Amino acid sequence: ELIDSMPSIKILPDNLINKIAAGEVVERPASVVKELIENAVDAGATEIVVAVEQSGKRLIRVTDNGSGMSREDARTAFERHATSKIEAESDLETIRTMGFRGEALSSIASVAQVTMVTARKGDVSGTIVEIEGGTVRNMADTAAPQGTSIEVNHLFYNTPARLKFLKSASTELSHIIAAVSHQAMACPDIRFKLTHNKTTVLDLPGSSSIRERLFQINGGELSDGLLEFSGSRDSVRVFGMVSKPNHDRGDRSYQEFYVNGRYVKNASLSHALYA
Repeated sequence: ELIDSMPSIKILPDNLINKIAAGEVVERPASVVKELIENAVDAGATEIVVAVEQSGKRLIRVTDNGSGMSREDARTAFERHATSKIEAESDLETIRTMGFRGEALSSIASVAQVTMVTARKGDVSGTIVEIEGGTVRNMADTAAPQGTSIEVNHLFYNTPARLKFLKSASTELSHIIAAVSHQAMACPDIRFKLTHNKTTVLDLPGSSSIRERLFQINGGELSDGLLEFSGSRDSVRVFGMVSKPNHDRGDRSYQEFYVNGRYVKNASLSHALYA
């Protein structure tokens, strides 16, 4: 009887598809920060500034001095599965960017009020795009420096169930700090700045070495007790820093692995290091 009463199969509307995808991509404010920072890195930025208010629930703004976008690209960027990083199936095996997540910008825009300002070098004017709940409210020319600034206001304002599952303000902020710190470690040559409620939390100048970036984030006591190592085999190169025996810890909280410039958690790598 239940089967007989099942409704027929229907294609979901785009706004609902985007909200479902947002559940996969946008777990918390730090997820938004991570996605936007990765796009800034891929745009060739040498400086990335992250500003958040109320631990990201009120505001997340990521500003970069990267390549910027044309007016057409600025509009297309918010479509589902829109990317500049993949053209053919074979590209999936040779990705050299931070990767591709086709729902990221469209999903963020479906659960927040988003404003993007972007401009390319030499353009007469930049472009401003305003999106609310996945719908474009405004698109126009505007004065803008080279690069892109994406402002995400009132995250999950139209999905209160998602808002309810966020943790305390201090916990959400700690996840944001971790997201910025991890990307800063992976890209020591880029300057990263993070502010919370207009107070500077991190200000990390571009550096030429992992050791210097470690010192910026964790201070001298940790970085001074580390030894550098490197090695390679076939097409794989491994390098990093490991603690001296008298600086070991009883847990893995300070173990960080980066693969092709991306922070990862992977049991096989942890076991390999232990062995």
